[in-house]
Amino acid sequence: MPNLPAPPSRPSLLSRRAVLKGAAAGAATAPLLAGARAAVGQDGTVRPDALTGRDAVDAATAGGPGAGPHPGVIVRQWEPRNLEYPLPSLDGRLTPTNQFYVRSHFPVPEADPQTWTLTVGSAVGESGDGSLGGVRIAPRTFTLAELEALGTEEKTVTMECAGNGRIFLVPKPSGLLWETGGVGTAVWKGTPLRKVLEACGYPAGEARPGSGGAHVMLQGADHGKLSKYPAPLHYNRGLPMAKALDDVLLATHMNGEPLPPHHGYPLRAIVPGWYGAASVKWLDRVTVTNEPDNGFFSTFDYAVFKRTPAGEQLVPLRGMQVKSSLARPARGERVQAGDAYVCRGAAWAGERAIKKVEFSSDGGQTWAEAELVDDPQPLVWTRWRFDWTPPQSGSYTLMSRATDSAGNTQPAEHDPLRRAYMVNFTVPVGVEAV
Repeated sequence: MPNLPAPPSRPSLLSRRAVLKGAAAGAATAPLLAGARAAVGQDGTVRPDALTGRDAVDAATAGGPGAGPHPGVIVRQWEPRNLEYPLPSLDGRLTPTNQFYVRSHFPVPEADPQTWTLTVGSAVGESGDGSLGGVRIAPRTFTLAELEALGTEEKTVTMECAGNGRIFLVPKPSGLLWETGGVGTAVWKGTPLRKVLEACGYPAGEARPGSGGAHVMLQGADHGKLSKYPAPLHYNRGLPMAKALDDVLLATHMNGEPLPPHHGYPLRAIVPGWYGAASVKWLDRVTVTNEPDNGFFSTFDYAVFKRTPAGEQLVPLRGMQVKSSLARPARGERVQAGDAYVCRGAAWAGERAIKKVEFSSDGGQTWAEAELVDDPQPLVWTRWRFDWTPPQSGSYTLMSRATDSAGNTQPAEHDPLRRAYMVNFTVPVGVEAV
């Protein structure tokens, strides 16, 4: 068996003008809220020592590798667990595992690495012959040891929740109200999905037929009922075969340690460059099919409108969009007028690299190019910095915007066709110089 010790038991449009006005007001009134928000830092994160009840238990719990406490995380929902990374704590290029955001739809399923298996099969038409464009897929069940024996790889990947930034939408949308911390970067280790499919008979390399009509369904062991759906269901998401054969990883490790329970222990998918909804946790089934994904989590949740000749249609969201976030100064933070302040943040663009990041201290009226701290690469965020000196005391509205290698730049407003997903417009951050 691979080195996987058991984990610890788991105890509509937002106009830029409207947001600018709110940002300035927030900075001006921050001192008035200090007493009422004594348990909350200026960056909006909850101090672990100020938590109460079950939140305090979780923050204080120390466990096995990668589990530990969750310093400063923002609790968006207790059960199923949904935690937000405190972005103002951004330091290195990798996000600490115990601060990496958690998105769950159902409770964490029980997992025994000694008995966990991944079942791979096909669902092609009604014939059930397992063929896919003349290719036969042999059903097979893999243990974790058998997956490891196929060969492993490591990939550094930035993952973002599709609803990250939803809190800035007006009017208030449904769903978890993520602010800026539904994103993180980690080193993931596991077996390429490509090798698993090849082990089941799918041709490798040049012998591979066109995969335009083929799809792969990923299903997790987590399941339950949702108010928006009449029957119990498992979490699952589909991928076009071309993506499945490209760079998808079936990961067992995160930042050098076995996956923690809330991150999919003992096996999860990592779909580089795509929103986190595609990276199914607690993976126990892979199905090859000729039919595109028409499940709940691709046609109702995690779906956006696309304009077609037949009208607007819901389609599954996929690739992450170009985006940047300001980590420090944090919203409502006080800075010293006349003193230099190193503003810093991160920018990412899914399958594309970041070309440049710009910074504004006047609500987007003027922009100046920021310094890129990291060598820009696809799939991984690029940290940036800008040396800013507030000339005098008063309220300032800071903003950042990124441009990717294809020339795409963050928009000033949210696209309503995206519903409450793929939120990548420029968001103002109000600060006060004293």
